[in-house]
Amino acid sequence: MNSTILNLKSRIAEVADLKSAAAVLEWDQETYMPENAGEARALQVATLRKFAHMVFTSDETAKLLDEAIAEDQEPDEARLLAIWKRDFNRASKLPPDVVFEKTKAIGRAKESWKQARLHQDFSRFEGDLSRLVDFARQESSIIGYDEHPYDALLDEFEPNMTTREVKTVFEILRSSLVPIVQTIQQCEQPEDQFLYETYDVSKLWELGMDALRLVGYDFTRGRQDLSTHPFSTTFDLTDVRITTRIAENNLVSGLFSTLHEFGHALYEQGVDSKWRRTLLAEGTSLGIHESQSRLWENHVGRSQAFWEYLFPHLQTKFPDTLQNVTLPDFYRAINKVIPSLIRVDADEVTYPLHVLLRFEIEADLIEGRLEVRELPELWRTKMQTYLGIVPKNETEGVLQDIHWSLGAFGYFPTYTLGTLYAAQFFEQANFALDGLESQIRSGQYSLGSKPIFINLDAPNPQKNWLLTSPEKAFQPNLG
Repeated sequence: MNSTILNLKSRIAEVADLKSAAAVLEWDQETYMPENAGEARALQVATLRKFAHMVFTSDETAKLLDEAIAEDQEPDEARLLAIWKRDFNRASKLPPDVVFEKTKAIGRAKESWKQARLHQDFSRFEGDLSRLVDFARQESSIIGYDEHPYDALLDEFEPNMTTREVKTVFEILRSSLVPIVQTIQQCEQPEDQFLYETYDVSKLWELGMDALRLVGYDFTRGRQDLSTHPFSTTFDLTDVRITTRIAENNLVSGLFSTLHEFGHALYEQGVDSKWRRTLLAEGTSLGIHESQSRLWENHVGRSQAFWEYLFPHLQTKFPDTLQNVTLPDFYRAINKVIPSLIRVDADEVTYPLHVLLRFEIEADLIEGRLEVRELPELWRTKMQTYLGIVPKNETEGVLQDIHWSLGAFGYFPTYTLGTLYAAQFFEQANFALDGLESQIRSGQYSLGSKPIFINLDAPNPQKNWLLTSPEKAFQPNLG
């Protein structure tokens, strides 16, 4: 490896370290930070992210990047450089002061969002959200786009995806799913009241931890904590953390959020160590990232095979409530299809409609066809239109997701894209891995010492699971 790319990697590693330091502070803000420390934390994170941006977009980085690209490189290094160049071109359009002010605004918005949720009062969040929408519109204008201003934001999370393409996907889903939901609603629904009794929160936490140990979360390189909204975060391949949210009146909500975030974490814990402190350690795209979380949450976590192993343990933990509940009863209950208010608790059929609602709102906000003050009422209207239900308050409505307080406009479509990817990946996993369902049924999630890689370009993916180029590598590692 020549000195130019070594110097470039060293410089990019500094950027990665600065971002990781900021991520540690952000994780602390969502988990253990004192309530009144929000303003100071916003400034601290903003400073770190501003300096990371300045180092990454500096003339020295540009010089090293161009020199390295001009030289002959190994295929993996060439692809790494192409991704760095793409990200450099995007980032260099944004002035450091804009990055600083936006990050500072995010720090403040996260705190006002928490207070707004607590008091069921959107007005406490409205001003900070309006400021972040302004930043998103400004960023879209600076980055540039061909068709729709939302394209510039979507591209950050799902490269090369356009608003037009996402609309096409949702149109197909909506036309198919709405009649399915209507038909299911006319059928006799399974009994699920036992899921919503009052449960011991400490035991619900233990259940999630037991599930993590079962499926193979590496606690020597991660941990789980509580937060207002579940998330995963990576400081290094040796430190990949997740959080969950537990409700005493919902037996499985916390468990499924744990499995969801575990999918994200397993993806990052499985990244090849040679990509440490590079941009390739962050994942291919958010859609691929979400495919792993949705795969573990739904294709594994809601499967009968998974619960054939875990259900006896669940009954032992909650004997008073579940002693007369059979496995078939439980399986039907956790897969019940019914319109619900909260996206993260939604069934697999109605889930895309929750995401569609958010995508349409975001696109209209960025295009300037909608103002922040209109959101609560529009949210209620769209929930009535798509799901036939209306939230009783703003906490279970427009304030339920953390993403807008993070300035993450363009993220929501990746949940549906990831859900579609997950179905295809798991289907191929069943082709490629003999006895996969039997292993899940017996609680066996280790498939040997070698990681499993899928070659997305293979003409026969059922039989060719080999690592090709790093930008297309991901690990649905079942252990």
